[in-house]
Amino acid sequence: MRKITNQELGRLTPEEFRSAAKMPVTVVLDNVRSMSNIGAFFRTADAFAVERIILCGITATPPNREIHKTALGAEQTVEWSYAPTTLEAVEGLKNEGYQVWAVEQVEGSVMMQDFRMEPDARYAVVFGNEVAGVEQTVVDACCGAIEIPQRGTKHSINVSVSGGVVLWSLFCEYQKLL
Repeated sequence: MRKITNQELGRLTPEEFRSAAKMPVTVVLDNVRSMSNIGAFFRTADAFAVERIILCGITATPPNREIHKTALGAEQTVEWSYAPTTLEAVEGLKNEGYQVWAVEQVEGSVMMQDFRMEPDARYAVVFGNEVAGVEQTVVDACCGAIEIPQRGTKHSINVSVSGGVVLWSLFCEYQKLL
């Protein structure tokens, strides 16, 4: 096997990416502390053509050197905004017609492999703080919760890794709708 060169990958320019079709998914970060995690979300959002990220509460915002280290410029291509509270962001998204889902371990959650996207629907997924997870008031305001099944002893995955798992799964699901 031969590795594919960057030139052969056919990457979009930042301008082409901004105008390209996006997966109808918005990422909401609920008080995420680590700037490395924030940067990783930007890079993952770029990879799967997520429409935007909403940074809430204590979540740091670009421009920021620490975010850039992990995002590698994706913070300049992925649309983002800031909301003082996650609850405010969730209510705004619901008013815009989004189905808002917490990514959290809660009673009645839908396991990731069982989640199905509906044609013509728009989604928002809320990822929580590295210690406390998604705030309970935010969980209460969501349509439901998506859970990543786990079999180990920790029952905990780093938030940016959870982002990769969930966004990849949604990307695969969305491809089926096209």
